Amino acid sequence: MFTLAFYEPGHFHAALTLKANNGRINDTVHLYAKAGPERDAFVSLVKSFNQRSVDPSAWHLVLHESDKPLDQLISDQFADVVILAGRNDAKLATIAALHAAGIAVFADKPWLVDVAAEPYLQPLTSGGPLVMDIMTSRFDSTAQLRRAITQQPELFGGFASEAQLPAIELGSTHHLLKQVNGEPLKRPPWYFDVTVQGDGLTDIQSHMIDQAQWLVDAHALWSADTTQLHHAKRWNTDVPLALYTDITGAQSFASTLTPCVSDSTLAYACNGRIEFSLQGISISTEADWRPIEPVGSGDLHHSVVRGTRCNIELEHGPATNFVGHLHLVPHSHDDLNDALNTALPALQSKFPGLGFSASKLGMRLDLPAALRTTHESHFAMALDEFLDHLTAGHWPPDIGPRIQARYALIASALRANAPRP
Repeated sequence: MFTLAFYEPGHFHAALTLKANNGRINDTVHLYAKAGPERDAFVSLVKSFNQRSVDPSAWHLVLHESDKPLDQLISDQFADVVILAGRNDAKLATIAALHAAGIAVFADKPWLVDVAAEPYLQPLTSGGPLVMDIMTSRFDSTAQLRRAITQQPELFGGFASEAQLPAIELGSTHHLLKQVNGEPLKRPPWYFDVTVQGDGLTDIQSHMIDQAQWLVDAHALWSADTTQLHHAKRWNTDVPLALYTDITGAQSFASTLTPCVSDSTLAYACNGRIEFSLQGISISTEADWRPIEPVGSGDLHHSVVRGTRCNIELEHGPATNFVGHLHLVPHSHDDLNDALNTALPALQSKFPGLGFSASKLGMRLDLPAALRTTHESHFAMALDEFLDHLTAGHWPPDIGPRIQARYALIASALRANAPRP
């Protein structure tokens, strides 16, 4: 049985790893954090999991008070695994300290928000206790189906190599004011400081680059030599003071944000686009942040994966009641029916009940509702996979090179882009 500790859980992702019960985790969970609203928010969210009417959890939080909680955590040696989800500016240094102490680390993205921290990466991903970032997108059933289709050559072919269009185009839309666990999310004021939280080239991008790596799936070849940056840019979302107050509870902008504030509005550099290639396959990823989440929407995703026989397009928005649907779009007048019927048994073995129907784009793949999972549920699923690796007792061979290549690409994007305000 594994014992968990949480260090300075300043982001709600930390608590979401505990949303589901897990028989491999000790119910006693250790919390190392200084007093304040971020610690209180974590405790409150975990308590809400214990108090829910359906399948309540039974977590017992043990709070360790200390002026130096990281030193205390390392000294106590209570934890098999430390979970990090909070401020990102010192995250790599914190991971390095835990790694050196022999403690496994499961840390939320992004690890790198400034190129000065890049030297920490290589030692962390080269051995010793397991270190992984929390890549939840892999547990989305639509993403898993998309990947499975690319592995059916009679249906998808191979990745397209058109000069004008990327073979893999991934994008997502997020919202600054949103709901988590049915309640409005409060974010700490530092969330809006891109030198702490990260900007549009570092945060959501780490997820989408991981998705691209997962789709290309050439594990043994991840290296700086096979990952090339072509273009990167970031841009702002305007955050009026009233919205900032609604999100943080603060009545004025933090002093660290002053250089980015004009006419009571913060220019928040949270959006970004990166164009690059993996193994010669062209890719673009784009993250876009909007002020307020529409009722019932959550995060929105769009993607096109271009194959030599068909494209895979994701439809996700008001027209689909904010449920993602994949469409297979044939090239020219190609008929997909025979290829899809041939591939369907293999796909249905992984996705029982999967069907398809004609759509305006071509063929829509119909995932049964029972196979769909929510973003909030993916954190506990990701933790369970991490524990699988710990139980096996060795690093999976692709994890270190994949992490190294991903953050090296992000560092290159930061270097190539204009300085942040």
